[in-house]
Amino acid sequence: MTMTLDAAFFDKLSRLRLAMGHRASMNLTGNRKSTQKGSSTEFSDFREYMPGDDIRRIDWNAYGRLDRLYVKEYMEEKEAVVSILIDTSASMEYGIRKKSALACTLAAAFAYMGLNNMDRVMLYDMQQMQQPFVAGGGKRTLPRLTDWLLQRSFDGKVDVGEAVRKLPMKGPGVTMIISDFLQESFVDSGQEQETVGKILRFLEYRRQRTALLHVLAGEELSVGLSTELTGTRNLIDMEEKSTLRLTLDAGSIRVYDQAVQDFLSRLQKECARRSAFYAVCSTETDIYQLIFQELRKLYDI
Repeated sequence: MTMTLDAAFFDKLSRLRLAMGHRASMNLTGNRKSTQKGSSTEFSDFREYMPGDDIRRIDWNAYGRLDRLYVKEYMEEKEAVVSILIDTSASMEYGIRKKSALACTLAAAFAYMGLNNMDRVMLYDMQQMQQPFVAGGGKRTLPRLTDWLLQRSFDGKVDVGEAVRKLPMKGPGVTMIISDFLQESFVDSGQEQETVGKILRFLEYRRQRTALLHVLAGEELSVGLSTELTGTRNLIDMEEKSTLRLTLDAGSIRVYDQAVQDFLSRLQKECARRSAFYAVCSTETDIYQLIFQELRKLYDI
């Protein structure tokens, strides 16, 4: 598994910041405005002076007008939490350009944005939710973070909903789910809305701005891109190891393509209904176009 990362790429990323959707509330120093009062330079409000207050915050102009002591309060800058969940199931290893590589590249990019803005970044392997990689203190952590990503093993199965429910309570922030969502409860049109809805409601309750990044191989989005899939073939499920023999002709390819579009449309509509961000991330799309154009709604700047 490789990632598309270079100095020019990170230089462009340094100009971006993830939009939080909620004010931060962690008791740590950072670049996000908190609901707590502190000592940054952004004015918040006045309140009446109390013994023990810093006399340097007294507004003497207000005292001259009102004959009462008032102090100025300011918004305190706090560290926000960016949680990135990576689907490490076997199906993510599919594709001429592997979905696993794109998933790790996206995770590295968004982790860098968080670190560059002094956010706390937590990377989760969905098969090892109890052992996240926790990064903070700025972008100097990036080498260790990329090493962690390169060590991920993509095999077995993942239950996205179960993984999300294991997220620890960390206050408001951003939660990004990077997956191909190729598990039965998502693909089945009868269960999909309920499954996605539960995940989004849970994260909304946890005061998260949620983003679903739907990583798919170009061959999955359009069977016509792969000449290897036309004709009679044995298809092997990478996770269940079961085999299905079928013949793909022009008619069956049209049916498949329509089913894929219906699948993506249902996911998109449910995310829109819950005010969550959703985007299809194809392995065929140039990483610069994907990050700096197609996902631009994720950023403050």
